[in-house]
Amino acid sequence: MWPDDAAGRAAITRVLGCTPRRLVRLAGGCVAEVFRVELDAEWLVAKVDDPRTGQLHIEGAMLHDLAPHLPVPAVRHAEPGLLLLEWVEGASRFGEATEEHAAALLASLHRVTAPRFGYGYDTLIGGLAQPNPQSESWLPFFAEHRLLEMAAQARAAGHLGAADHRRVERLAGRLDRWLTEPAQPALLHGDVWSGNVLASGDRIRAFLDPAIYFGHPEVELAFIAMFATFGPRFFDAYGIEAGFHEQRCPLYNLYPYLVHLRLFGGSYLGAVRSTLERFGV
Repeated sequence: MWPDDAAGRAAITRVLGCTPRRLVRLAGGCVAEVFRVELDAEWLVAKVDDPRTGQLHIEGAMLHDLAPHLPVPAVRHAEPGLLLLEWVEGASRFGEATEEHAAALLASLHRVTAPRFGYGYDTLIGGLAQPNPQSESWLPFFAEHRLLEMAAQARAAGHLGAADHRRVERLAGRLDRWLTEPAQPALLHGDVWSGNVLASGDRIRAFLDPAIYFGHPEVELAFIAMFATFGPRFFDAYGIEAGFHEQRCPLYNLYPYLVHLRLFGGSYLGAVRSTLERFGV
């Protein structure tokens, strides 16, 4: 992290060739510290991390890849310890018209496809490793590189015991009882909760903090339902297949529950266990 504002100004000056008038610390910063950078002619957002261990260049790459398909902040500079982004005005408040716009944007994103599941490089979710080996089939990919990967991370962090880990392994081996292969891999934002969406008026202005890969669109929809990012108008406008809310949504949300268990510990263990019990393991 930057030890003080003077060091922050020096880092930005090095990159932009001008000195910021002021740095204002912003709320959030689960993965890195976040600042509004006030320049003479514009504002930027700076995300900062330890340059020796930071991975902000990966976030920059994800935003760059999403930019042709979804409104995201423009990347001004990306390196492991520093990410400079366009400042986007907006708030995380969504009326029905905004939800319809979000549904149209994400449906369009999900029509972007690829030959295989995964991605061309490993990405991040909440700062955690999200491996993306190229995979021919969705269910083995979701089992191994989402559920089992994050369960292993949670166990290594001391947040998931051996017995519960074995239960996740059993469920991962039975996914074909409830889930099916999608028609084709779909590009996902991967982390659509309200804090990662900015709106103004009836329009979505930007999606933030992606965790991209090619997967099943219902993973995205399940994440949105879990956090109540958008309400019924979104799902009506997007269009969902029968049985999603009743069965597939809670199963897909085992992954974000495991992510949050790894990040925040025991408060999410109950949700993980409830999901495992719901599916009989």
